[in-house]
Amino acid sequence: MSDEVFHVSDPRTLKAVAHPLRVRLLGALRTDGPATATELGARFGESSGSTSYHLRQLARYGFVEEDLDQRDRRERRWRAVHHGTSWSNTEMTATAEGREATQFLRRRQLEVLAADVEAFDRGTWSEEWIEAFGISDDVVRLRPATLRSLQDRVWELLREAVEEDKDAPDACRVALFVAAHPRP
Repeated sequence: MSDEVFHVSDPRTLKAVAHPLRVRLLGALRTDGPATATELGARFGESSGSTSYHLRQLARYGFVEEDLDQRDRRERRWRAVHHGTSWSNTEMTATAEGREATQFLRRRQLEVLAADVEAFDRGTWSEEWIEAFGISDDVVRLRPATLRSLQDRVWELLREAVEEDKDAPDACRVALFVAAHPRP
């Protein structure tokens, strides 16, 4: 998987991933690496036929592809093509199809955030990780350009941090969520 972000400009493409099983399959491939339809079906309680169909749909729209580094020629492993997916809210909300897809994906992101926070079991982590864990919020006054600049800076800082810790033996996967929206 590349470090690239797949910028979607067609609402039909975004709608293709905005399916409950497809978004979970894509997330699993991005997080855990290549897998077969059978492995993913077992993980999500689906038949391999169902997961195979949805993987082919994701491939059709450029989200996943066959993994050429297969462990075994008899199995068909799939991998995510890109690290993430982005879109222009202006472009997507111009159509009902795009609005529906973006609303679904936002709800899915919130579900993942809630599940990750609830699954954090302080009893299984070191004191250092427990202290580093956190979730917070604030409401501030910003202009759209300032907010865009802030988001760009946050992602740049994240890329720097990932590069700094890429070979650190005590590093582990961390879910990071960034959300910003106007609030009346």
